[in-house]
Amino acid sequence: MPVSSGIVHRYVPGEATADAVSATQELVATGRRVTLDFLGEDTTDAAQAAATTQAYVDLLDGLSAHGLAHGAEVSVKLSAVGQALGADGEELALANARTICAAARELGTTVTLDMEDHTTTDRTLDTLRTLRVDYPETGAVLQAYLHRTEQDCRDLAHEGSRVRLCKGAYDEPERVAFQDRHEVSLSYVRCLKVLMGGAGYPMVASHDPQLVQIAGALASRFGRTPDSYEYQMLYGIRPAEQQRLADAGETVRVYVPYGVQWYGYLMRRLAERPSNLTFFARSLITKG
Repeated sequence: MPVSSGIVHRYVPGEATADAVSATQELVATGRRVTLDFLGEDTTDAAQAAATTQAYVDLLDGLSAHGLAHGAEVSVKLSAVGQALGADGEELALANARTICAAARELGTTVTLDMEDHTTTDRTLDTLRTLRVDYPETGAVLQAYLHRTEQDCRDLAHEGSRVRLCKGAYDEPERVAFQDRHEVSLSYVRCLKVLMGGAGYPMVASHDPQLVQIAGALASRFGRTPDSYEYQMLYGIRPAEQQRLADAGETVRVYVPYGVQWYGYLMRRLAERPSNLTFFARSLITKG
């Protein structure tokens, strides 16, 4: 195995549904919440899209059976459920996403649609709007490094709208995305001000200590209570900080990927942005 099992299990708890449920149990027991991602990106045919959809339904059933539905939701990439499969991909992905949303609602939890590279942003937001007609609790994800995102935040900062704001991990061209890390951080703060000042439910997805601090200050400025927003961090990244925030009464949700395609997940995270290599290496040195 080219990647040591220790590194893999630090960031991906396992391949099976049982592994995901076990990791969720451990996190929920510490006062944290969870969002789970079944690693099935880059689906190449309808059968694989259907299998990924069923994997999510099975996961939701497993969470419910262990009394974890309240503390855990699922994150779904539309590419994993068929979005990229030619002319019919959009409809297939929508139908599969509906199936997952219906299963989640029945069990008392929610779905968030992950965002991918900029070529899919409009299509993903279109699908989100369609899903929200019947499932208004469906969460959105916006990436602060895209030039367009501040306006997208304005469009989505309405009552009942759950919006995860992350910096973005894909290697995007200069014409659509900020390239300088400082510019990305400035954009993140601008977007966060819109979301915190809006009527929706912001989900602050960042491991950046300064941005976490700014998020807390903005929440106070806009009179938000801890149940009206949340922090999100990746499984295995800054676990001590996750716990510190949770112990302080903040809502903290951990993004937990699992599945047989873990190798692709790790390699994509590194390949999409070479700086991720430094980030992962640093997180191995410091557990905070």
